[in-house]
Amino acid sequence: MNQTHEALQDGQTLDWLEGAWQQTAAKVTRTSKRIGSGFPHASVNGVYALEAPEWWTAGFWPGLLWLLHAEEGDASFRELAQRCEEALDPVLAEYYRLDHDMGFMWTLTSIAQYKLLGTEESKRRALIAANMLAGRFNLKGRYIRAWNPWSEEHDNSGIAIIDCAMNMPLLFWASNMTGDPRYRHVAEAHLDTVLEHFIRPDGSVYHIVRFDSVTGECVQHIGGQGYAPESAWSRGTAWALYGLTLAYHHTGKTAYLDAAKRVAHFFLAHLPADSVPHWDFRLPAGVERFRDTSAGACAASGLLLLADKVADKDAPYRPAAIRILESLYRNYGAWENENEEGLILSGTSHYPEGKNVNVPLIYGDYFFAEGLARLKGAAATFWE
Repeated sequence: MNQTHEALQDGQTLDWLEGAWQQTAAKVTRTSKRIGSGFPHASVNGVYALEAPEWWTAGFWPGLLWLLHAEEGDASFRELAQRCEEALDPVLAEYYRLDHDMGFMWTLTSIAQYKLLGTEESKRRALIAANMLAGRFNLKGRYIRAWNPWSEEHDNSGIAIIDCAMNMPLLFWASNMTGDPRYRHVAEAHLDTVLEHFIRPDGSVYHIVRFDSVTGECVQHIGGQGYAPESAWSRGTAWALYGLTLAYHHTGKTAYLDAAKRVAHFFLAHLPADSVPHWDFRLPAGVERFRDTSAGACAASGLLLLADKVADKDAPYRPAAIRILESLYRNYGAWENENEEGLILSGTSHYPEGKNVNVPLIYGDYFFAEGLARLKGAAATFWE
């Protein structure tokens, strides 16, 4: 039976899916004529601002292009994605601007191309990036260091963030490619630290944890892009949900699966009526409750993978993912808006700093398309 019309539990159908996919492909075809091989991040007055290649979101536009190429076979998508990957070469060679987000950048460019086309140069690039990422591992604290110093007086050597859970597939891939278990050891050690220090008993998640980089002692929890240290930033929750599910996929360790399920249940229990999360799940009265569609899109793709991993086929993960994706499509899509380049409206990047609030975000667009591709029955995505 065609999945688009498949009857699902609780009366859901996927009769909207093919239309959503075709509208996504059509809009990216239009916007790619301006964006080209640039690196969009957030929409500003309807136009995606292009960032420097070293910016952490550099992989999401080429990743979106690869997703569409894999399904549509459009050579223009492939060519632009290849040019994006080549534009990252100076960043890889320079070294100084590399940080924990190498997984986001080279998984969605080099690993994507290698998986789809078998390009040897892409394999080499991804292995170099994996070595650089593994080199950020702090043995004492068993974490991968996040950012580099923002200025001479900053010491970020003890900082780790939940986002990095999504960068670990680069290391698992490198172990598989080389037969060298060291990359896997680093990834699992970091993920074990995530279980110990980032995931609260109720399934909510800390964004930033500071360690003593010399002794490895955990010394501080920091709110980061969430409202406060003890709040629950929704995109951080989505990073944890998806990242831990991928960790289980790559390792088979039930501790990762159990934690992913706990985070998923927290996420789902705190969704509003339209199934699209606010930017933080614990906001006091008086704070604006902007949505973060990027958190919803990321969580939806992770929930679909999680549904494939659990034995209980009556678990809520797949129906919930479908509700999120359908709501994003019907309620937040900018399909007919020629004055907006983004696919999905109402993303929130960094509310505490007032940056890119209530606008389309390229990673929201990417994960929305990835969720659609999963629903369409696409082959394993680039993280796997």
